[in-house]
Amino acid sequence: MAAISTFEDLECYKAAREFRIVVVAWAKHLPSEEKYRLVDQTIRAVRSITANIAEGFGRQHPQENLQFCRQARGSLMEVLEHLNTAADEKLVTEEQYQQLRDRWNKVRAILSGYIKYLESVTTKDRRFTERE
Repeated sequence: MAAISTFEDLECYKAAREFRIVVVAWAKHLPSEEKYRLVDQTIRAVRSITANIAEGFGRQHPQENLQFCRQARGSLMEVLEHLNTAADEKLVTEEQYQQLRDRWNKVRAILSGYIKYLESVTTKDRRFTERE
C-alpha cells in the first residue's frame, strides 16, 4: 500500500473527483432555464464533496478530518437529491440516471469506509487520552 502524503492519494478523493467531473459535464448540458437552479445547485454540491475531503485532510487531525468528511457525505446526499429531481422532471434519461447513480454509490461506499476508519482512529485517541 502506497503512503498517503496528500488528499489526492485518498481513494475517496479519487472517486469523488471522477464523480465530480462526470456530474459537472452532465449538468452543463441541462436546459438553459435550469442554469441558475438545478445546474448551479448540483455543481456547487458536487464540488463541495472534493473540497471538504481536501480541507479535512489538511486539518491533520482525525477528529477535524472526520467532521469535514461527514460534510462531504452530506453534499454527496445533496447531489443524489438533485439527480432524483432531474429524473423526476425528465431532465435525465433512465440510462444516464443509472450511470450517475452507480458512480454515486461507489463514492458513497468508499467515503463511508474512510469515515468509519476515521471514527475508529478518533475513538482510540479518546480512550488513550481518557487514561492519562
